[in-house]
Amino acid sequence: MCPDCRSGLRWLGPESTHVEGLGVWSPLAYEGAARALVAGLKYRGAVGLAHTMAAQVVAAAPGGLLEHVVLVPVPLSARRQRRRGFNQAELLAAAIARRTGLRVSDCLERAGTARPQVGRDRSERLAAIGATIAVGSGARPPSRALLVDDVLTTGATLGACATALRAAGSRTIAGVVYARTPGR
Repeated sequence: MCPDCRSGLRWLGPESTHVEGLGVWSPLAYEGAARALVAGLKYRGAVGLAHTMAAQVVAAAPGGLLEHVVLVPVPLSARRQRRRGFNQAELLAAAIARRTGLRVSDCLERAGTARPQVGRDRSERLAAIGATIAVGSGARPPSRALLVDDVLTTGATLGACATALRAAGSRTIAGVVYARTPGR
C-alpha cells in the first residue's frame, strides 16, 4: 500500500462487535482505502491483495483470536465463484493460514441461486441468506471455528454460516472480517 492509502485506514481496535449472536472482530472500518482494497480483490480480481489484507488482520488481531481455531471461509454460490474465478473469503483464509499455521476447512457450501447481498437492506439480507448456507454432505465442521470473510455489513451471511455450523456440531464459533461498516 502507498503511504497515503495506509494513512487513510481507520483502525478499529481489539473490540469485537456482536451480530446475529456471533462475536466478529475486524481490524478496519469499511471505508476509504480499506473499501478500495476489498473492491480490488472482489471485483477486479487483484487476488494478491488477499496477502496484504491477511497481513493487516494478523498484525492487529487481539490476543487469542487466532489460536486453537480452524478457519472457515464464507462460501460463495457456485455460479458466482465460476464467474469470479475465486472466492475472496477462501483467499483471505488461506493467506491468514499461511501466516499463522492455522488449518482451513471449506466445510460450508451455499446452495441455490441467491442474488448478491449488495444493495439489500438488513431485512432483505436476513430473509435471503438463511436457507442457502449449510455444512456440505460428508464434511466435518471444526469444534472451534473462526469464520472468515472480507466485509461485515448487516451480519446476515455470517449469522447464517454460524447457524449451519452450530447445527452440525461446532461448539465455539467466532468471526473475523477484513473490514466492517462503520457503526457495526
